[in-house]
Amino acid sequence: QLQLVESGGGLVQPGGSLRLSCAASGFTLDYYAIGWFRQAPGKERELVAGLAKGGRINDYAESVLGRFTISRDQTNNTLYLQMNSLEPEDTAMYYCLARGCSGDMCGDFWGRGTQVTVSS
Repeated sequence: QLQLVESGGGLVQPGGSLRLSCAASGFTLDYYAIGWFRQAPGKERELVAGLAKGGRINDYAESVLGRFTISRDQTNNTLYLQMNSLEPEDTAMYYCLARGCSGDMCGDFWGRGTQVTVSS
């Protein structure tokens, strides 16, 4: 069964750091474009950071450039988001996404999310 499970969210003070993880099972992340999205209350879901299929090209939202880093561990089949210098505006539910095809497994595959709250 194809599954993405996020973890690592929590409550952190402004200026702090968190590392989010997205563990994949039932498929290999290498064959998909993968990324992190977030959705704050009353706002649309937005792309935070993404990796193209193969992992050699990345993309970041302007608001997180220089603060967040997306990475992938092929051995553990896990996607990460290192978040530094967190701001209250980063408060949101964070989701990981795998998009693409591998065999007959095609589509957009989402995790259930992990909550990040930045507050003093």
